[in-house]
Amino acid sequence: MIFLYTDENIDVLLKPLLRAKGLTVITTQEQAMIGKGDREQLEHAIKLKCAFLTHNRIHFEQLFNELVKEGKGHFGIIIATRRNVYELARRIANFLESRSAKDIKNQLWYI
Repeated sequence: MIFLYTDENIDVLLKPLLRAKGLTVITTQEQAMIGKGDREQLEHAIKLKCAFLTHNRIHFEQLFNELVKEGKGHFGIIIATRRNVYELARRIANFLESRSAKDIKNQLWYI
């Protein structure tokens, strides 16, 4: 099963929409991580063994490249384009339901 950690720019409505589809979602808000830096957010997701969901393409592409250079593993980074939260939930659910945690581990994905 894939666990998902959302950064603070992801609409909080996404969590109940994905939970309704049987997915486990942890938010920045409930982890008291609002205002923390991107690297700290990603490291927190790694500690929780979660894939990381963000809209922040530029920073997380850079962080992905840094992790590769450092030889550090992660549970996947998913960069989603901004769209209606219901459409985003549908796309994320379809993406996660068609892949295993092993498939997305240490990978950068765009949806």
